[in-house]
Amino acid sequence: MYICTFFNDRTQKGHKNYCYFIEFDCKMRFIGDFSAKTDAKGRVFLPVAFRKILDAEGELRLVLRKDIFQKCLVLYPESVWNAQLDGLRCGLNQWNSKDQMMLRQFVADAEQVELDSQGRLLISKAKLQYAGIEGDVRFLAMVDRVEVWSKQMFEALMEQCDILGGEMEQRFGEKDGIF
Repeated sequence: MYICTFFNDRTQKGHKNYCYFIEFDCKMRFIGDFSAKTDAKGRVFLPVAFRKILDAEGELRLVLRKDIFQKCLVLYPESVWNAQLDGLRCGLNQWNSKDQMMLRQFVADAEQVELDSQGRLLISKAKLQYAGIEGDVRFLAMVDRVEVWSKQMFEALMEQCDILGGEMEQRFGEKDGIF
C-alpha cells in the first residue's frame, strides 16, 4: 500500500508538481522462478507457491498487462495494481496531455483475470503472441508482482545480461550496511 503526498511548488518557475510515496505494509512477497506450459486455449497453472501467497492475502483478482520495458507480461495482485495506479495518477498532471496519454497507455492494455477452480490463468492470444509464449512459460517473482515470460526469451535475456555483480557493486559498494 502507498501513501501519496502531493503538493505544488510555486517557488519554482513553471509551478512544478511533486509527489512523494511512502510504501508500507506490503505483506506480499513472491519469491522464485517456476516453469509451466500453456494449453491449447492459453491457460497455464499459476505456481502453487504464488497461489498460496495470494490465498493468504485474500487476493482473488489479478491484473495482467504487458511489461513497459521487456517482451513479457506482468501479473499484479489487484491491491498492488491499485497501489500502482494511485502512485501513477498522483505523479501525473490530469491537465497535461502527455501525462494523460501516458496514463491512458498504461491502463488501456490491462485486463482483469481470475484463476479458475484448478488454479489456471487464461492468457489472451494477443498477450501470448506479444510475449512470444508458444507453450513453455517462466514465472519470475518480482517481489509484489510476477513476470510471465516465454521460456526461450527469458533464457536468452538472462544469458546476455550477466551484470548483477558489477551493478550491485557500483550502486551499493560504497554504502555500509545495505545488506
